[in-house]
Amino acid sequence: MKPTDFSYYLTGFLTKYLPGEAGASNNTIESYRDTYVLFLRFLNKEKKIGADSLTLNMITKSIVVEYLDWTEKVRQCSTSTRNVRLAALHSFFKYLQYEHPDNLREWQKILSIPIKKAEKNTINYLTLDGIKLLLEMPNLNTRVGRRDLALLTTIYETGARVQEIIDLTPSMVRFEKPYTVKLIGKGNKARIVPLMEPTVQILKAYMEEQDLLRSSANLYPLFFNKRKEKLTRAGVNYVITKYKELARKEDKTLVPEVFTCHCLRHSKAMHLLQAGVNLVYIRDILGHSSVQTTEIYAKADSKQKREAIEKAYIDVSPSEEPKWRENADLLVWLKNFNK
Repeated sequence: MKPTDFSYYLTGFLTKYLPGEAGASNNTIESYRDTYVLFLRFLNKEKKIGADSLTLNMITKSIVVEYLDWTEKVRQCSTSTRNVRLAALHSFFKYLQYEHPDNLREWQKILSIPIKKAEKNTINYLTLDGIKLLLEMPNLNTRVGRRDLALLTTIYETGARVQEIIDLTPSMVRFEKPYTVKLIGKGNKARIVPLMEPTVQILKAYMEEQDLLRSSANLYPLFFNKRKEKLTRAGVNYVITKYKELARKEDKTLVPEVFTCHCLRHSKAMHLLQAGVNLVYIRDILGHSSVQTTEIYAKADSKQKREAIEKAYIDVSPSEEPKWRENADLLVWLKNFNK
């Protein structure tokens, strides 16, 4: 079978351009790859175009828009997921502008497809009481329960993204003072996050039990499953969902029904903000590229906003009740007002 020009350029894009010239992380490359796997499925199922016969001149703006709509309507994906798929497509067609400009006009039409506005959801986070309740749920009489407590505590303490937790190794934890953990975030950017004494004790006890403190285990996954493989996103979310349900049986008011790993990250950010930590420091802990991203927590914290308003409040209301309340003829009072 003769390779098509689509397969030739897509292979170069994924294996050479993204990791080499663009310096994209493995997670980004995998996300882009998934976009094209779905794109090929869409073309095969909806357009009857097989992957072995797909050529670049078959791809038009209208087909790309149909694919994006298909991800929302048929696959029931969110608007944000649609936008992730579009970003992956845009990156490929920007690449094609220079590598295969024969159909430049169509590439530019595809690049003109706008990001779809997504409804902004409110930030889901736990109060300190909610966090305490959640961390009381793991059964510390079992090995799995002790691992899960170390996992949940580390996620909350560091405000880490789920992939950052998955990629942790024992060598990235520092047990000498000052205690820290090294996280590898988006774009392979590393950051150092401080750890507090209680978290260090839980983490160290877990690592001792799992034989992860020896130097030969430095590059093992810090958190792994029964097969000694590092946890997946689904695995981490399974653990969080398990204890979320247990906590909700204790008190539904403290733990929301929709609660994910990212909600623990939100919770840490909100608690730091409420404790008076500067937004710049919170930005660095969370690994945001801009403090503007971190500002969403300040906007979402209604308690802090109310306290700030109450602190700055000056009573400007009149000390006496208006005289018109004693006047039977309101019109007379109004006519004579300020004369």
